[in-house]
Amino acid sequence: MTLWTPLHVVTGKGGTGKTTVAAALATSLAARGRRVLLCEVEGRQGIAQLFDVAPLPYEERRIATGLDGGAVHALAIDPEAALLEYLQMFYRLGRAGKALDKFGIIDFATTIAPGVRDVLLTGKVYEVARRTGADRYDAIVMDAPPTGRITRFLNVNHEVAGLAKVGPIKRQAESIMQLMRAPSTQVHLVTVLEEMPVQETLDGIAELEAAELPVGRVLLNLVRPELVTAPTRDALDAGRLDETAVAAALRSVSLSPDAAGPLLAQARAHVERQVLQEQQREVIGDCGRPVVELPLLGDGVDQGALFELARVLRDTIGTSTQETTR
Repeated sequence: MTLWTPLHVVTGKGGTGKTTVAAALATSLAARGRRVLLCEVEGRQGIAQLFDVAPLPYEERRIATGLDGGAVHALAIDPEAALLEYLQMFYRLGRAGKALDKFGIIDFATTIAPGVRDVLLTGKVYEVARRTGADRYDAIVMDAPPTGRITRFLNVNHEVAGLAKVGPIKRQAESIMQLMRAPSTQVHLVTVLEEMPVQETLDGIAELEAAELPVGRVLLNLVRPELVTAPTRDALDAGRLDETAVAAALRSVSLSPDAAGPLLAQARAHVERQVLQEQQREVIGDCGRPVVELPLLGDGVDQGALFELARVLRDTIGTSTQETTR
């Protein structure tokens, strides 16, 4: 029996706020003294930019305080450095591995060989997830590749295990796949309430389930609040609320009636967006997975905004550690 560290994989279509949601999730899980590792695998340094810290090296570093006093650590996983670490850990090729790096062989392997980069990236997460003792984290959050690539990324070790019939590579690949399919692992999909991201999310859920990878929650990000009441919407639809009526209302509170036209235009545009949101909310509601809504924060994303999103996530995604068979 292996006591895996809970792993939360966060994916989503570009532009949906995937990295922000991953950071907020890590902040929410780092509660009451817990230690959480937030890692990225795409080399964009998005975590460093979000937390306004220096670019992350290939080492675990505390970058923030979580809810109720926990600690958020971060790691930017570099495939070349991960390969050197792998060679040292499993083959004891310390100096020899560095010599290979000097001649550019490692860079060649991780660039040319299909799937090698993803194997190394997931392998590093596996190494962290199986730790015990003082170096163990209470949870790991991975800012993962986009939805269109997530299934292949997480499933790459299954392909490697099929190619390598025997030996340490096969054993390592099989162990990593056991982590990826463990009950303590969840793949969360971030989307916004628009047609293309919602459809890509539904397709992603189907692909993950077909690959027997554990789908967690659908996280609806940037959800706009309802600023126009139902009676006002009805009046707009029926034509009872026109520019004349709005101008009269503005005069009654000593405001310029010239703003009536722009206000009506904004109201109609907002109602149109609300209708689209409601339609896509119904579509995604049939995905068969729990759905969590995260609000649109008008002032941008800073530490306060991350805490606001973290509070929403705190009661919706569990932090319990589960035992699985390796």
